[in-house]
Amino acid sequence: MMSALYDEQYARRYRDRDDELDAVGSYQELVRWIGGVCDRFAHPIDVLDLGCGTGRYFWGLRRVNMLTGLDASAPMLAEAKTPTHGDRIAAGRIDLINGDLSSHQFSRGSFDLVYSIGVLAEHVPLNRSLVERIAAWLKPGGRFAFTTVDPQSPDVPKTAARRIASAVLPAVPGDAGRRLHERLMAGGMYGDQRWIRQQLEGLFTIESLEQYQSDVHLHGRCVAVKA
Repeated sequence: MMSALYDEQYARRYRDRDDELDAVGSYQELVRWIGGVCDRFAHPIDVLDLGCGTGRYFWGLRRVNMLTGLDASAPMLAEAKTPTHGDRIAAGRIDLINGDLSSHQFSRGSFDLVYSIGVLAEHVPLNRSLVERIAAWLKPGGRFAFTTVDPQSPDVPKTAARRIASAVLPAVPGDAGRRLHERLMAGGMYGDQRWIRQQLEGLFTIESLEQYQSDVHLHGRCVAVKA
């Protein structure tokens, strides 16, 4: 299981890294971004962090009633009990849940905001099944905010087959083009803007969709409202 990779030693190193990120511009940009998503609501909100890890982004949230963090790694959640900038976390209550993002269920209409940073289309597939479950968990007018790794990221291996497929994709029509695109996205382990739009179609209205460069990857970044 992937959760077994994130043992106590890994979680401790990851948490130590949290305290060093204030000097990293792309991290600060993500903190501002998720705070700005919170500001799109006219009322205090209930929030779910999918794949919360050590609670790296908890302090960026604003006007939160209840914050729920879901992660498959118990050691990471243990570190999330004392997250970075804990004195700046604006949440009335925090619940940490050890569970698998791909199978865990919440009650319908539980959250105003579901967000996931550095997890979807990176460690866990972004696919239609997951998007349908997230839509069900959201209240009417709720938002889904997330990042992906774009397949054009410099760190993604550019095999000859991948380069050729990327070059011919715009000219491949219909189902053949869809299948080729799905292969390039590795079934949701990467996510370009076309893939994001396909997974959200009919369930969400996209408010913003853009690329941004972190210190590690080229990413997609999306905010969408439940349709």
